[in-house]
Amino acid sequence: MKQRLISALKGIIAGDSLLTTTEQMRPYECDGLSAYRELPMAIALPKSIDQVKAILKTCCDLDIPVVARGAGTGLSAGALPLSNGLLLSLARFNQILEVDPVNRTARVQPGVRNLAISEAVACHNLYYAPDPSSQIACSIGGNVAENSGGVHCLKYGLTVHNIQQLTFLTMQGEEITVGGSGLDGPGYDLLAVMTGSEGLLGIIMDITVKLLPKPDVAEVILAGFDDVALAGSAVGLIIGAGIIPAGLEMMDNTAIRAAEAFAHAGYPTDAAAILLCELDGSREDVAAQTARVCELLNTNGATSLQRATDPAQRQRLWAGRKAAFPAVGRLAPDYYCMDGTIPRRHLPQVLSKIDELSKEYGLAVANVFHAGDGNLHPLILYDANKPGELEQTEAFGAQILETCIAVGGTITGEHGVGIEKINQMCSQFRAAELTQFHAVKHAFDPTGLLNPGKAVPTLHRCAELGGMHVHNGELPFPELDRF
Repeated sequence: MKQRLISALKGIIAGDSLLTTTEQMRPYECDGLSAYRELPMAIALPKSIDQVKAILKTCCDLDIPVVARGAGTGLSAGALPLSNGLLLSLARFNQILEVDPVNRTARVQPGVRNLAISEAVACHNLYYAPDPSSQIACSIGGNVAENSGGVHCLKYGLTVHNIQQLTFLTMQGEEITVGGSGLDGPGYDLLAVMTGSEGLLGIIMDITVKLLPKPDVAEVILAGFDDVALAGSAVGLIIGAGIIPAGLEMMDNTAIRAAEAFAHAGYPTDAAAILLCELDGSREDVAAQTARVCELLNTNGATSLQRATDPAQRQRLWAGRKAAFPAVGRLAPDYYCMDGTIPRRHLPQVLSKIDELSKEYGLAVANVFHAGDGNLHPLILYDANKPGELEQTEAFGAQILETCIAVGGTITGEHGVGIEKINQMCSQFRAAELTQFHAVKHAFDPTGLLNPGKAVPTLHRCAELGGMHVHNGELPFPELDRF
């Protein structure tokens, strides 16, 4: 089958756009979750939408599954190749097709880097709000597939709130556009269905994003605390006061020390936790909100306060937060980045539970997260070279996700499910809900060839895990359970 696929693809794309040897394919064997690795049968790097259509039709005819890949910065193994499938890289679709400063939109290809959008529209005093920590590298197509957020998602929303139109291809090569040029439209909200669908429903080829005017004024407050629980409760106080910061981030001492040694951001390394709170808007509003936030932080036990008012200072403080993931990578041979979301009021409780689990499993944790919307990113430090330690880490991570579910949260905020969290889907959702997810998948991809085995578990899997009471584990769409 591999040779049939390669022969067919050679008639569609040039030699340098088709990778088939182990040496050529090795850089694509995983995404940002490197604990899982696999080589596909081949990798295609098309340059035109017609080539993508032809590739999809070929794979459909040969009954070969397809996994789409952007920049490969995802953290849930959502872009993990299949050994019996094709990996479809969209890296060469990297053009900003149109900028409309009057309507504040930009139309881009899926391989455009997140940060490149803001750089391209800065001359119009505009920017694209979602800003994942990997924004210098991650692609907008991947952002849509995972519904990425970033440090400013509290006020400005996730990817789903910042896109207006998508064009995608079905597995049969049919071109479909959802959304529109207006802010709203009639019919089902298929734009939202596609956003966060993790490559299970279609191959995204064209995205119209919303742009925002740069705020008149922005200021960042850095608050240090000698107790993690106090920092967590301060988050609730700020939101409860009716203040919605542009960003509200939290880091514990392990993350603080790692980020400071790496980025020299000026963080207080003796603090048990810090909060980074950015306020933006008109000069008058920011002045009033800053005074109120400082008052709340002091009342709630802040041991230090810094205020950054000029762009260079703000950039320095955010640089430490955005460098936290690579910085923590210097503390251990490996780390496992989790992604769960909880109601803000449970932050102190859940952080305490993570600390208990850290002691129980004997594995250190660095906590870095979007405190404003309760999106946790515990980084579990481990050494994959030690027998059994990866399995211990996975069990630890599963316990964190189960804790999120127990307090009314969810197993992912922005990293997606992929392979990493597929078992916890059985805990969060009932059989009827999972059946409906499969029905949506079947409606878009009746052959079940797009990124199979990711994101949505079968009822058989959940029954075996004991995550739900299933009297009849038969999947209503058996074609989705072939791979």
